[in-house]
Amino acid sequence: MPSKLKPVLNIVLWVIIGYLGYQTYQSIYEPIQFNKTKNKRYAKVIESLRDIRNAQLAHRQVTGKFADKFENLIKFIDTAEYTITQRRDSSIIDKELTKLYQVDTYKDIVIIDTLGFVSVKDSLFKKSDRYKTMMNVPVGKPDAKFELKAGFIEQNKLKIPVFEAKVKKDVILFDQNKDLLIQENQVVSVDGVNGNALKVGSMDEVKTNGNWPKTYGSNE
Repeated sequence: MPSKLKPVLNIVLWVIIGYLGYQTYQSIYEPIQFNKTKNKRYAKVIESLRDIRNAQLAHRQVTGKFADKFENLIKFIDTAEYTITQRRDSSIIDKELTKLYQVDTYKDIVIIDTLGFVSVKDSLFKKSDRYKTMMNVPVGKPDAKFELKAGFIEQNKLKIPVFEAKVKKDVILFDQNKDLLIQENQVVSVDGVNGNALKVGSMDEVKTNGNWPKTYGSNE
């Protein structure tokens, strides 16, 4: 080999070594950083999904159904009140049996007294007004919104209210490594978020749980 080519060859070899070293480093470092970013963003999204669920459960308690639009849900929180009641047992004369047997006969009844009312907003959010922006996905793609659906499903000839709020992982992690994002969308794991979205509730079955694991806190 001509001596003039040796320095060039050495440079090429060092470039190749450096490139391979960088690729090896990236193959280890990128998944670690991806998971850190994912966990932080998922935690923020889950906080919002919990707020949506709590608001929807209050809506069902007061109205008997879930809201299918965020604007209706926000208006409900601004204006609705829980009724505070007290349940007590009592007894009264059963007129029919008393007349039949010619002796005072009593029957048990339940009396429900209305004690007052409390604001849904104060009960759920205290002095915070974060519910007014709960339709906004707090991290990920700018200006992204949660998808919200509500309706009824039939079980044993009864119509039961259901709802679902969700956001795709592609939205939450839009700026992350695409190969790692594809893998995340295919996750099936006890410790991971299965499927391609973070969500709470379901339009196919009666449940109000979230689909995240306990590592992110309660999903109920």
